[in-house]
Amino acid sequence: MFALVDCNSFYASCERVFRPDLQGRPVLVLSNNDGCVIAGSAEARALGIRTGVPLFQVRELIHKHGIAVFSSNYTLYGDLSRRVMATLGSLVPHVEKYSIDEAFLDLSMVPEGQLQRLGAELRERVKRWVGLPVCVGIAPTKTLAKLANHYAKQQEAGVEVWTSSDHWQARLAQTPVGNIWGVGRRLAARLAALEVHNGADMAALESGWVRRHFSVVQERMIRELNGEACLSMELCPPPRQQVIHSRSFGQPVVSLPPLRQAISDYTARAAEKMRTEGLLATRISVWLRTSPMGKPQQLWPDTLSTGLCQASADTRELVAKALQLLDQLWKPGLRYGKAGVMLTELCSREFSQGGLFEDRQSQRGQALMAVMDSINQSGKGRVWLAGRGMKGANECVWSMRRAHLSPAYTTRVSDLPRVW
Repeated sequence: MFALVDCNSFYASCERVFRPDLQGRPVLVLSNNDGCVIAGSAEARALGIRTGVPLFQVRELIHKHGIAVFSSNYTLYGDLSRRVMATLGSLVPHVEKYSIDEAFLDLSMVPEGQLQRLGAELRERVKRWVGLPVCVGIAPTKTLAKLANHYAKQQEAGVEVWTSSDHWQARLAQTPVGNIWGVGRRLAARLAALEVHNGADMAALESGWVRRHFSVVQERMIRELNGEACLSMELCPPPRQQVIHSRSFGQPVVSLPPLRQAISDYTARAAEKMRTEGLLATRISVWLRTSPMGKPQQLWPDTLSTGLCQASADTRELVAKALQLLDQLWKPGLRYGKAGVMLTELCSREFSQGGLFEDRQSQRGQALMAVMDSINQSGKGRVWLAGRGMKGANECVWSMRRAHLSPAYTTRVSDLPRVW
């Protein structure tokens, strides 16, 4: 048996955790630079506001209904996600984080008669310990658990348990095939041409025929819909293949010094992420994109990449390479609206191939990075390369527009809630 635990309206719910006055009030969360809506509460969706709509198109609704609007606060969302996963792990030993707001749980050792009660206990504990509402779908396969969670959201109890085919057959018949986990738009169109319109139609297909005419992936899907588990728990996530850090600028950048600061900042953040996972990079890429507000002939992206002589996670080495690439990419007279850094060809530090002439300088560099990370993670101060600029990343000309940013309640001492 598997359970899928999914946080309800995750981004909006995160904003409500430390704002009890927002309960029952419509909430919207915006994309980078406050451009469009990327998430909303159930109350906002009831007003007809959908994901992807530009902010300016719903300003009248915002004022009319008193909708609370927030810029994306990924620091807060990421920390609350970590707390949710840790809370689930306090009740179930095997937790697979599927996304920032979803997790699969292994319930194979739980007696059938206790599944409903466990689902309710999971909901209650996450709500009490973290403050976020969740729903729980429980079924013999991951695909069915995902679908059960969808129907759990429609119930007040927030828990849906399927232990036999009698439980899910009726649900499959009322589920459009496009809503099945793993069925994309193209596959849904191909199935519709074969008169397969809902989950029950899909489950009735012969698995061997599906494998011959589609692929083994779709065959596994058919088997999963019939209660045969083909997807196991991934307790050890596959190694990361790349680390990317990119942002759109709050305003067009027309000179080189701000671009150098932005690329230095992005590279340093990507290097920090690699070090936390014990990884090294052997290739780095930098790209620039002109602002969409410029002239039509100026709208193009440009990318350059280069290899490293030796795999590294040293911020100093990576920033130096990134700035060399930036100097080659930059063209005077253009208005740049976005930049990014990508570290690829990653390998584990534990199993990396050392250089023939590696000296103590490399070892001292590793020690220096360890000291920098320990200081920056201690909460007592920050240390960074001067190339990132003396101002904070939120104060630079290239920083994103985040006019509605909420405090980092759980990760910054100055933002701790105050009770009077």
